[in-house]
Amino acid sequence: MRVTEIQRFCMHDGPGLRTTVFLKGCPMRCQWCHNPETQSPDRHIVYIDNKCIRCGVCAAVCPAGAHHIDPEGFRHVFDRSLCTACGRCADACCTGALSDPLRVMSPEEVYREVCRDRAFYGGKGGVTLSGGEPLMQYGDVAELFRLCRDGGIGTAVETCGIFDADILPELVPLTDIFLWDFKDGNDERHMRYTGVSNAAVTANLLRADSLGARTVLRCIMINGVNMAEDHYSAIADLCKKLRNCLYVELLPYHAYGGSKSVSLGKDDSGRREWIPDEADIVEVREHLRSLGVTVRE
Repeated sequence: MRVTEIQRFCMHDGPGLRTTVFLKGCPMRCQWCHNPETQSPDRHIVYIDNKCIRCGVCAAVCPAGAHHIDPEGFRHVFDRSLCTACGRCADACCTGALSDPLRVMSPEEVYREVCRDRAFYGGKGGVTLSGGEPLMQYGDVAELFRLCRDGGIGTAVETCGIFDADILPELVPLTDIFLWDFKDGNDERHMRYTGVSNAAVTANLLRADSLGARTVLRCIMINGVNMAEDHYSAIADLCKKLRNCLYVELLPYHAYGGSKSVSLGKDDSGRREWIPDEADIVEVREHLRSLGVTVRE
């Protein structure tokens, strides 16, 4: 399994206390992505400039010459076009300025990590797989969830909804709850901002629901993008078709993913103007309720 992070004691990734495992690889390229380090399945090096002390160890160990300390400006120059992502610089960095977020783990190894938190799960908690899109690694996901099911640990998966629908008959019985992203009911906007159509997202959701999958519809709210009446109507129409949707959860956009993009050598993707006011979220919540949608506070 291509793991980027294992977060413990999470309270917003499903019921109860959760251990959230973030997996690499995603078919979407959302312009508002909060975890851009999980988009590509490939290995890459993260660089955080304000952690760097310009010691030069990375330049000494890099076989490709991708690192250079400029003595005049006392700058760390990282030429990513030369980087082969071998990870030697990250291993040698004493401050964490350079890191390799990818850990390749077997389902058994992930299960052992999850079991460390078993005492805190109670009757509701468990493991949540996030990303990225966890179901791009479905074979390993199924193996992990079987281990969890046999071990009495609850399972949840956060999904963008783009995956091979043929896995659903096997996946649904292994998964206690799906946290299903519904990013925009307007397909033209969905294509523009994520790079893919929302048709498969909806079709897979309806198929999962027909198989008895318990779902939470997660809707990111982005000011000036999808906070629009046609999206709210699409949410309401979709909920009316679902028999097993527990509720809708509104997730306000935040710009924290911008600093992560910079650490990957990309432009700052954070858009402050996209952050909705709290009053606007309250208004959307009440509006959806007026359309018959169950919305969680």
